[in-house]
Amino acid sequence: MTNDSHSGNASNSFEAIYERWLVRQEHFLDELLSAQQTIDEARDEDLRDLVSRVLFHYQQYYDEKSRLGQRDVLLAFSPTWYTSYERSLLWIAGYKPGIVFRLVTESVPDLSDQQRVRMAQMKEATRVEERALNDKLAKIHEIVAAPPFMDAVRRYGRAGHGEIVEDDAVIKSLKSALETVVENANLLRTTMATKLVDLLSSGQAVRFLTAVMQFQLKIRSLGLERDAEKQRELSGGGGGWSPISSRS
Repeated sequence: MTNDSHSGNASNSFEAIYERWLVRQEHFLDELLSAQQTIDEARDEDLRDLVSRVLFHYQQYYDEKSRLGQRDVLLAFSPTWYTSYERSLLWIAGYKPGIVFRLVTESVPDLSDQQRVRMAQMKEATRVEERALNDKLAKIHEIVAAPPFMDAVRRYGRAGHGEIVEDDAVIKSLKSALETVVENANLLRTTMATKLVDLLSSGQAVRFLTAVMQFQLKIRSLGLERDAEKQRELSGGGGGWSPISSRS
């Protein structure tokens, strides 16, 4: 099996999974928006149940991403199912963990002093972890530029037609290091989001998760619009081309 064929199969498979996940996300966003309208009258257990289901929805996505990373870690770094704009915002195969702090500040104005102090501590801890992962990724980049790796790449090319040299220790070591970095980045994303939700009341958590979903869907919508505009420019505005429909 060639490397291109392997990546293509993995990409097509995850793209289908991601599209189904987005459909469910829009349904959850409808639930969250509905809950926000009656948040003062809603029972706490009902709001917590909704929050738990939304968090599980995100956990399913990261579980699938983890499996993808084990199959093709390079594809995880440049996911073809994302728009060009979405890919431009990625940090180690996903959004930067620290972005949740901006979203919670914007969506939850009634944070208590105690919550703000705890959140500031979490934010600093997240920055430390982000820097550590950046350092690990930089070391991998150094390995890629080193002569032993370039020799392995040449051997990879000589194998013929892009076939994977599974027994090349240098290539395998690089893939393993990248997989570890992606796994740790995903763990940081999910752990920080969960801790943040635990810090919030049920009503605050609903508003925060609503903001997270709206942010992601807005970025995707903008990305689809920009890709469609690029396609129109490439096609010269000729007829017969059907613009990509964006999700609102």
